[in-house]
Amino acid sequence: MGKRSDWTSFRKRILIEKPLKTVYQCWATPSKIEEWFLEKAIFAKDGGKKRDADEYVASGDSFTWKWNNWDFEEKGQILEANGNDKISFTFGRGGNVHIDLKERGKATELILTQDNIPTDDKSKKELFVGCSTGWTFWLTNLKAYLEHGITLHAKGLRQEDTTDLVNS
Repeated sequence: MGKRSDWTSFRKRILIEKPLKTVYQCWATPSKIEEWFLEKAIFAKDGGKKRDADEYVASGDSFTWKWNNWDFEEKGQILEANGNDKISFTFGRGGNVHIDLKERGKATELILTQDNIPTDDKSKKELFVGCSTGWTFWLTNLKAYLEHGITLHAKGLRQEDTTDLVNS
């Protein structure tokens, strides 16, 4: 295996046997993203008015995400949301995340790209490796949720109980 030369971005792909619209809703509505990914998701329109639970987010919206099992909230912005097959958002120190969806027969191909990742040694480990590994789990969790009606992540734990837990 050669030496990695670009630590600023990575890409993950997964096929999910559900319609594109269903997959998009899981990223673009507060109620759905909370079912498979977050403990709490608040999206606010320009001007600060909260979006309803089943309302699609839009470009320019701000968000506050509360992670399961972590005493941490991520604040950011929706960079793009076209209501159909693309959504992008800021991801803290980790740069930006872009979700692109494509119909593939009876399935939806989800392509996640994270870019603008800092390249200092700490960021390479915590952001590039950490996020790449994390997204592998979360995309698998989304597939399990949509195709089988289950989630694979643990909920309701204290942060100190999640050390080395692969499904927190």
